[in-house]
Amino acid sequence: MASVVPVKEKKLMDGKLGELPSWILMRDFTPKGIAGAFQRGYYRYYNKYVNVKKGGVAGISMVLAAFMFFNYCCCYKELKHKGLRKYH
Repeated sequence: MASVVPVKEKKLMDGKLGELPSWILMRDFTPKGIAGAFQRGYYRYYNKYVNVKKGGVAGISMVLAAFMFFNYCCCYKELKHKGLRKYH
C-alpha cells in the first residue's frame, strides 16, 4: 500500500493537475522564502554544471545565453525599429 504524502512536501512534477492551486498556495512567498528559493536554484545549478570533475563550457555558456536572451528581450523595442529602416 502506498503512503500518502502531503501536498506541501510533494515536488511540482509529482503532483496532479488538480492539486496545483493548493500546492502553489502552500509555497512561502515571503522575501526570506523567495531568497531561499533563488539560493537553492543557484546551488543546484552550480553543483550540476560548474562544480564538476570534468567541467566544460556548458555552465558558463548557458548563463551567457540567458543573459543575451534577456538583454535582447529588454532592447527589442529599439531593435525592431532599426530593422525596418531602409538605407537606399
